[in-house]
This record gives sequence, C-alpha cells and structure tokens, in this order.
Amino acid sequence: MDKTATETQDLNAPNPSQGPGMQAQKPMSGMKKFKRVLGSIYAFFYGNPPAIIGGLLLAIVFSGALFASAIAPYKAEKRVARPHQPPSAEHIMGTTRSGRDVFSQVLVGARKTLSVSIAAGLIAMTIAVLVGVSAGYFGGRIDERLNFMTNVFLVFPQLPLLIVLAAFLGQVGSVVITILLGITSWPWGARVIRAQTMAIRNKEFILSAEVMGESKIRIILVEILPNLVSIVFGGFLGTVIYAMGSEAGLGFLGLGDATEVSWGSMLYWAQTSSALYTGAWWEMLVPAMALAITGGAFAMINMSIDQVSNPKLKTGPHIKLWNKLKKDVDKKRGL
Repeated sequence: MDKTATETQDLNAPNPSQGPGMQAQKPMSGMKKFKRVLGSIYAFFYGNPPAIIGGLLLAIVFSGALFASAIAPYKAEKRVARPHQPPSAEHIMGTTRSGRDVFSQVLVGARKTLSVSIAAGLIAMTIAVLVGVSAGYFGGRIDERLNFMTNVFLVFPQLPLLIVLAAFLGQVGSVVITILLGITSWPWGARVIRAQTMAIRNKEFILSAEVMGESKIRIILVEILPNLVSIVFGGFLGTVIYAMGSEAGLGFLGLGDATEVSWGSMLYWAQTSSALYTGAWWEMLVPAMALAITGGAFAMINMSIDQVSNPKLKTGPHIKLWNKLKKDVDKKRGL
C-alpha cells in the first residue's frame, strides 16, 4: 500500500529535467500566438507601400463609418440648412438640394455601402470556396456538374442581370441587393480556386494524408484550405470592390431604396437634382470620391497580397535580400 502511494506521488511530481519554465508554457501559448499574429501583420506591411497606404485609407474610412453617429455634426436624414449651400466652416462639404449636410450623409452612407459590399463578398466567396474546392478535389462527375453550373453563371453578364432583376423586383432594399450581388459574383473565384485545388491535390502531403486514412473533410479543411488563404482573401477583396461599384450603380439608376442613406443613393439624388448643371458639384463629387478612395484602398491591399503570396511579383526588402544572397552565392561559385 505504501509502495503504491509512493509510485503515485512519483508520477505526479514534476520532472526536474523539464526545467522550471515548463509549467508556465501553457499560459504563454496564447501570448505566443498573439505575437505571431502581430509578427505576420508587421511582415506584411513592412516594405510594402501599397499595403501601408491602402491600410491607412481603409482605417480612416472604417473609423468614419463606425463612429459616424459621434462624428457627424447633423442628422443625415434631416434638413439643416439652405439648399445647395457651398462648402463652408459650418458645412465643410456643403448641403444637398433638400438642405441636408453632405458630410453627415457620406459618413452614415459609408455604413450601408460597406456593409452591403462586405456581406456580398462573404456570400460570394463562401459559394466560390464550396464549389471550387469540391470540384477541384473530388473531380469526376462532381467536377463536371459543378463546372457546368459555373460556366452557366459565367455566360450571363452580371451587371445587366442585376439591373434586370432589380428592375423586375422594383426598388429593392440593401438586403435584397446583398443577396443578388452575392449569388451572381462567385463564378470567377470558383474557377481560380478550382484550378489551385487541382494543383494541390496531387502534392505529396495530400497523398500521404489519404494513405494514412484521413477523412476527405479533414484533408480539405486542414491540408487544402490553409494553402488557399491568400487566393480566397484576394478574391474576397476583388468581390468587395465589384459589389461596391454595383451597389452604387444600382443606387444611381434608382433601382435601390432611395430612402436609405448610402453612397449610391447620394449619387441618385445628386443626379435627380441636376447638381452638376446647377453648380452644386460637391453633391456629386463627395460620394464619387468616397467610392474611388475606398475602392482604390481595397485594390492596394489586394495588390499587396498578390505581391507577398506570388514569388514572381514579390517586391520590397525581402526580394532585395534574396537578390543579395544570390549574388554572394554566385560570386563564391565564380559565376
């Protein structure tokens, strides 16, 4: 009885060879992961001017949209001044024909436009990942059927199809526009993901996982999807840019809900009131510049991801260091 108790105490006792820091390793794992994420973010932005500029612009836009209620000096839906008042100290971006403050409207409208664009991008890329990975990995009849469905969606021009659907449904709200953009914007992403999945499925680590008896779901989630992160995120940003332009186009044509404050509805009311013809250029220019700056910022981030993930396009100090090391090796070899 004493011998058993002694063995139990020996098993529960800490091993001196492990060192005193082994017990503190588990609490530090979360901090190590956080530092690793910060290191990855720093490595992405370091020596990457498009990423820095795009990230700064997006931070400003998202901050304005998030804190619009606190930053906006007036209610976006209420008349606060004379119609078509030019920019001044009281109204830094002027007023609309109905006397609404343009600065307040562009801040509040950013919420609607960004939420529609990001939600549509999430819907589109979710469908693209499901279709592309399934077609590329399983192959056979599944690939043929999914590829046929993708080609059918690719045949129809997206923007005219959106215009027809929106005109058939009448003035539609942001939820309907989000769904329409999401279910019509996935085919190109699915084609790219399918091609990349077909290239990955024949790699040694995929074949090893299959030989070891890993389930197909685990192979897709653990082995394939992590290698598609840059492609999926790049496709998501491209879809967000397209959805932003499409939402603004539908709003400008009057096919959206004109009672909602968004950048598209601002363009619609500016066009309806003939802002450019009456000299109120600010009413048209402000939402147009907001769309251009935000779309350009997303494009810069997308370009930065491509430069980092694609070795043929990689730039900055990383490629300079690689070129320097290559020259040193070639010099030692006498080349």
